[in-house]
Amino acid sequence: MKIAVYPGSFDPITNGHLDIIERAKKVFDKVFVAVLKNPEKKQHFSLEDRVEMVKGSVAGISGVEVESFDGLLVDFAVQKGACAIIRGLRAVSDFEYEFQLALTNAQLKPEIETVFFMTGSKYSYLSSSLVLQIASFGGETGGFVPEIVNKKIKGVAEWRS
Repeated sequence: MKIAVYPGSFDPITNGHLDIIERAKKVFDKVFVAVLKNPEKKQHFSLEDRVEMVKGSVAGISGVEVESFDGLLVDFAVQKGACAIIRGLRAVSDFEYEFQLALTNAQLKPEIETVFFMTGSKYSYLSSSLVLQIASFGGETGGFVPEIVNKKIKGVAEWRS
């Protein structure tokens, strides 16, 4: 069984993330979506909310599981029996950072490959930060995120203040 891990903060998950998950699932038998618990990074949604939104967003995709993790990604990947780490690239500007991570992970666990998926052109501009910025000005985010996320964003009063 080919298992992959798709890590991220998913703050919040977007339709671009879902595009990567759906395409990764065509290549791998099982994909673990790993929601990062990173105390050094300011998150807009709690870890519990982010996990809930990701679970709700991937509920209809068989072979996809969602878990949170902290610590080294490669250790989580080994724990799950993964042979690959999935990373999405939106633009050339993402590549340098992602390449650095991939090389570092390869030094730590050479048996785990990093597989890059280019984001579909439909989502190449989309980021969680952009979605949150739109929401903060009262804009409609429904075309950018799954419905469960759109409802959560609309339910947070501070986006509108």
